[in-house]
Amino acid sequence: MEYTNKTVLVTGAAGFLGSHVCDRLLEQGAHVIGVDSLITGRKENLSSALSRTTFTFIEADCSTSPRSYLPATVKPDVIFHLASPASPPIYQQFPIDTYLVNALGTHQLLQYLLTENRQGRFIFASTSEVYGDPKERPQKESYWGNVNPNGVRSCYDESKRFGEMVCGVHSRDFGLDVRIVRIFNTYGPRMSPLDGRVIPNFMMQALKNEPLTIYGDGTQTRSFCYVDDLIRGILLLGSTDSAKNETVNIGSPTEKTVNELAEMIQAATHATGEYVYKPLPSDDPTQRLPDISKAVSLLGWKLEIDFPTGLEKTLEYFKTQV
Repeated sequence: MEYTNKTVLVTGAAGFLGSHVCDRLLEQGAHVIGVDSLITGRKENLSSALSRTTFTFIEADCSTSPRSYLPATVKPDVIFHLASPASPPIYQQFPIDTYLVNALGTHQLLQYLLTENRQGRFIFASTSEVYGDPKERPQKESYWGNVNPNGVRSCYDESKRFGEMVCGVHSRDFGLDVRIVRIFNTYGPRMSPLDGRVIPNFMMQALKNEPLTIYGDGTQTRSFCYVDDLIRGILLLGSTDSAKNETVNIGSPTEKTVNELAEMIQAATHATGEYVYKPLPSDDPTQRLPDISKAVSLLGWKLEIDFPTGLEKTLEYFKTQV
């Protein structure tokens, strides 16, 4: 499947990832309808997309029925459901919006596809957070996870797991073509400087020559994937015929400790601030490392941008945000 002349609905279109998805789809000749409530999305992220005649933006709550915000003439060939706060401080600020868009929003979109275009494809943006604080390393798609079902992060973690369940029901019981991408730590231009995750925090603090705030002892690990690589993987998942009803990890298979990341960002920015260590937030995972063998074999996907190169590109963006 190619995206040329396809009608594609992207929820969360004004977000960090959603806006990049819109841009790539438009470059590939798709007609894109972007929907976003703008709770966390920023319309400035869509400056390129909005200049195109093949892009339509609709401000709406994606947890409601698409019939309430989409024109009756729209029949999406593909739906990318990316709407959701993804930063722990932000989804904890908006817990109800978060669990509704991942749970009820997923149900509403799949029911809409069921009645409007049963041959359409649905790609659900899940997360490495479904693995919780994993007891398996690296994390394979077959791993069920170690998640606190009622912790401070559960509005996000559990609603993504719920969304995956909704996808499974509509795949098994209704025969829809549903694909799930489990997104690991991603970074790059258009991340909000107020995002609250480690790379935006470190970059903004370093550029201001402020102390870098490290939660925990800094030995916890993350695997960072540059946004262009991730978006390419997501679009491959949506366009690969053999990926029907598959769940696929997309992320970097290289771990870095938070302390190592702090050192790299300080070196890149020539910052001299000290490190300030604070308690690790509740349920914060101590490791993140995807097994990407399925993405490689099924999609032919691989990383193309190494971490130093991606970090430099991201830093140039954050210099404009200080």
